Amino acid sequence: MGRREPGSGDAGRDGDGSADGWPNPWCSCASCDWARTAGELRTHTTALVEGVLLLDCGPDVPRAASRAGVSLGSVRRILLGHAHPDHTGPQSLLWRPWATTGTAPLEILGPPASVAACRAFLDDHPDDAVTLTEVHPGDVLDRDGYRLRAWEADHGGPAIRPSLLWDVESLAPETPDGTGTGRRLLYGSDTLPLPDERLPTGPYDLVLLEETYGDGPPFGDHLGLQTFAGTLAALRRTGAMPDGGRAVAVHLGHANPPGPELARRLALLGAELHPDGALLHLDGPAVHPDPEHPKRVLVTGGSRSGKSEEAERRLLGEPEAVYAATALELPDDAEWTARLAAHRDRRPAHWTTVTTGRLAPLLREPGPPVLVDDVGFWLTRGEESADEFVTAFRETARRTVVVTGEVGSGVVPSSAAGRRFRDELGLVNSRLAAEADEVWHCVAGIARQLK
Repeated sequence: MGRREPGSGDAGRDGDGSADGWPNPWCSCASCDWARTAGELRTHTTALVEGVLLLDCGPDVPRAASRAGVSLGSVRRILLGHAHPDHTGPQSLLWRPWATTGTAPLEILGPPASVAACRAFLDDHPDDAVTLTEVHPGDVLDRDGYRLRAWEADHGGPAIRPSLLWDVESLAPETPDGTGTGRRLLYGSDTLPLPDERLPTGPYDLVLLEETYGDGPPFGDHLGLQTFAGTLAALRRTGAMPDGGRAVAVHLGHANPPGPELARRLALLGAELHPDGALLHLDGPAVHPDPEHPKRVLVTGGSRSGKSEEAERRLLGEPEAVYAATALELPDDAEWTARLAAHRDRRPAHWTTVTTGRLAPLLREPGPPVLVDDVGFWLTRGEESADEFVTAFRETARRTVVVTGEVGSGVVPSSAAGRRFRDELGLVNSRLAAEADEVWHCVAGIARQLK
């Protein structure tokens, strides 16, 4: 939040774990065991902005700050999102009067249920230096050179609603009326996906967005990898995240894959993963868009290998994408119709689907990224030569991800037609791989880079 002098543009984070942290102290799943072995311990999510604004304060936060070598003595405002105990932990206020800075004023701002929880604690442990301010969705407050906007999250039951997402803007000194010339941060923890008309509007230099349950079954009012991607895509589509805006995943739980794979998956979305205690400089490099991002990607694998899902992940964070479906509808085959419907249902609603056997014209047109699924069905349609397709793939100006079946694993078809199909698909795959910037192979849902 670039207005302060030393550390200008700094947004530090003391923790980025979910309510149970990562690892969950009671759990011995592969993800938790990895976190313990690697020393990647994540505590309750919070963000410390330029040393003076603290976003959320669960019971883990004060000790996490100490372990990170950070004092909270200069904090003058605590912004709370909702009353769940990993976000609102007023017990830590007990230690503040014992400190040398204990008489400094502190304002706690949050929704009614969070303020009530703090008030009940302060009734038993009075602290005249602490004031409480109720904040409701839509409120805009100016504090110490910051403009604070409260957006409504979709989180929690009736007892804690409304829940808030915090929008923090640093006001430039020469424009105290807040004309939007400062840095801007969105702290998005916790929520379900929001419709475009309820999304925070930005524009944001940095978005801290929760990603709690990975690929696991949805639980609570939280985002997983797919809904995290959809929210990023919506923020980009509506202009809330312009080019150069950075996204960081927070509120991470053990339903996620272990760190290296999670980092890879987030990078595909143009999002970052950092350890607890990371210091983020808003003038640092953006991950999205990445000038090194591969333009042409080929994803191969056997049946049910996860190749389509791996290809889709690469475009889930895009504001727009075109899905080029090459399979023909078979009206008399109910099972095949159900398969195609399952594929359609998995795609984001904002993607455009084009069913075609002619890919070269599509790749030569300007437009958003394209996902082709898959080459085998394209080959059976016979509407376009391999030369046309491969040349267009080589020359395309669009970001293109192509899915194909792996036919080189040793099974010899029993018919001449089957053997011819295997040979032709294998040759096309080899030609596409030669032109691709990256080639990935999927086995049992695990993707490995070949090129």
